[in-house]
Amino acid sequence: MVTALLLSGGTGTRMGVETPKQYIEVNGKPVIAYGLQTLLSHEGIDAVQIVADEMWQETVLECMEGMQNKGHESSASEGKDRGMNKFRGFSAPGGNRQLSILNGLEDIRKYADSSDYVLIHDAARPLLSDELITACLDAVMGHDGAIPVLPMKDTLYFSEDRERITSLLERSRIFAGQAPEIFVLGRYYEANRALLPERILDINGSTEPAVMAGMDIAVIPGEEGNFKITTRADLERFREIVSASAAKA
Repeated sequence: MVTALLLSGGTGTRMGVETPKQYIEVNGKPVIAYGLQTLLSHEGIDAVQIVADEMWQETVLECMEGMQNKGHESSASEGKDRGMNKFRGFSAPGGNRQLSILNGLEDIRKYADSSDYVLIHDAARPLLSDELITACLDAVMGHDGAIPVLPMKDTLYFSEDRERITSLLERSRIFAGQAPEIFVLGRYYEANRALLPERILDINGSTEPAVMAGMDIAVIPGEEGNFKITTRADLERFREIVSASAAKA
């Protein structure tokens, strides 16, 4: 069994807007709808759990209702399964991203086994592809987890005091992590629990607890288009991509 944990509890403070970035509408639907629809419709995903603040949960439900209605309208001609029955519920956001993940893991463990998998994705990465999900599902076989990564394009330097260059890093061995990240549920849950109560507050990436716990994590090629909306420029880039796609349809 594979459960997707979609993280949508962020406040969007870095963008300086009242509406969190994942709920801003682009081409008539919130940003979260794009990745959510991909997860729900992927045949390798059995269940979907969503971390979302209570004030935005109705928005997510309305979003899924819209997908369901669209599915009914197109089912006769396209035969597509929108996967709405996969949604298992909401989890409460935590004090930071990793605590939100832990809350989601706690809820997932109520219906999933320790040997099952959890695939973690950010609602703010709306251009998730079916191919990347499939690659994650394939890569995790025989490992404790898998993460898509991108090679670094710029020369990388290390500064011990943030004032002078201390050393040059070997670019070919350094990668930027993306999402979704997939893990064996039981081992990943225990890896996070081991960081409580304070160390978990310093975690920035989903895979960090797994690496710290000595889990075997495979890496696969990421996708340049699978970017995270963090700034206004990112949001405009996404708008342009969606508009261009709609124009071709």
